[in-house]
Amino acid sequence: MTKYIYNARDIAAYIKYFSVPQYMEVSYMQYIFNIGTPVMAAPLCKDFEKFKNEVYRELYNLWACGFEDERSDVATITANGSRAIICDQECINLESYMKLITLHLIFTRSLPYVNLNFAGMPLSLGIDCDYALFEQNVVKCIDALNLVSKDKFGKPFDLSIGVPDELLQISLTDEFKMILKGGDFRESLRKEQKDKMSELKEMSMKIFGTRPFSKRKDKSGVYEQTVPDVVVKKSLGERANRSTTSKNQPKGTPLEDIRHKDGN
Repeated sequence: MTKYIYNARDIAAYIKYFSVPQYMEVSYMQYIFNIGTPVMAAPLCKDFEKFKNEVYRELYNLWACGFEDERSDVATITANGSRAIICDQECINLESYMKLITLHLIFTRSLPYVNLNFAGMPLSLGIDCDYALFEQNVVKCIDALNLVSKDKFGKPFDLSIGVPDELLQISLTDEFKMILKGGDFRESLRKEQKDKMSELKEMSMKIFGTRPFSKRKDKSGVYEQTVPDVVVKKSLGERANRSTTSKNQPKGTPLEDIRHKDGN
């Protein structure tokens, strides 16, 4: 069976569904662009700027259709009049959902599999067709998206004999994993962000951490050291705390008892 190739709308749908932060969107696009034709359509792999503009255009189109996050209707991912590529037209929502799952496995290489129960998907995805047809389309998605199904014990499960009402482990095939470049994209991105924050912290310490006290002239023209605001605030706080431990008469204590304790 022909393997599915992703387009800009698929990437935009993933960004929306998994709520990728705006400052990380370009990093996700760059990663999938670098993988190239094994995953992406060839025309989109020629120029990154063009690919990025296409994804941003689809992000707007999805938002305009009401697809904003994981709570949105999966049916709004496909444009009006779109034809299913993998599944029968009645199961186009299943196709859209499984593409999101596969992209998540591609972006999150450290995730070995996801647990899915296909038996409840017709209701949750709004699929209205015969269940036997739905089972056939599940098999089509697994094959076209380079996926493999296993039972809860990690043993291969043949979905062609039927879709069980239980959780299955869905993962990328070993052959497809070999095609993907590099390690876990999200882990490497997290490490880059951590290193960047450490670098900024060191720069901040060099600039502000060893800043000497400033000097100013007094009335006689002699320079005197000024105390930083932090120290001033601290000393004021200490004086405030001392005032709370003074010998002022607390409410409800007879004045004679206070005098007796003082020896008066």
